[in-house]
Amino acid sequence: MGDIREPLKQLIECGLPQALEVMGERWSFMILRASFNGVHHFEEFLSELSIARNILSNRLAKLVEHGILKREPCADDRRKIEYRLTDKGFDLLPAMIALRQWGQKYGGEVFEDPVLVDELDRLPIGPVSILSHDGRILSHKDLWLVNRPNVGIRADGTRASAADTLGRGDVVDLASAKKASAAG
Repeated sequence: MGDIREPLKQLIECGLPQALEVMGERWSFMILRASFNGVHHFEEFLSELSIARNILSNRLAKLVEHGILKREPCADDRRKIEYRLTDKGFDLLPAMIALRQWGQKYGGEVFEDPVLVDELDRLPIGPVSILSHDGRILSHKDLWLVNRPNVGIRADGTRASAADTLGRGDVVDLASAKKASAAG
């Protein structure tokens, strides 16, 4: 991945340890999966996950503390509390799907039912991929680490222009990007 390495001893400089601090254990992921599946109430989590009450309470509090879930009074009974995903929580969906797909691929015989599909055509979703700024699918061989001042400087010394990059939330036409990548 390039001529330089991440400073592995300086864990604070990387987002991975920060993410693992919040999500780095099984029950947090299982609660998150249940939330993506429409579970909102403490008792529902308890029965759906077969989790101990104290562990559930602890994990929910941690997820709320870190802004992944929010506590809201129920619309029909203001005395009850619902746990709802925040935008920060929804941003974990690609990571959850990637881990699920990895588990299905390497976890032995996994018969998935129900199947996660695209709403438009109801066909199974494709594998979660690492995409370049222009939508090309990258493998581990395509990844390179550079120091921040060298971001955008290509191997031949030329600089990528701002027009070559996408902004957050931009949509990429993957079919065109694949064709362009194959032609280039």
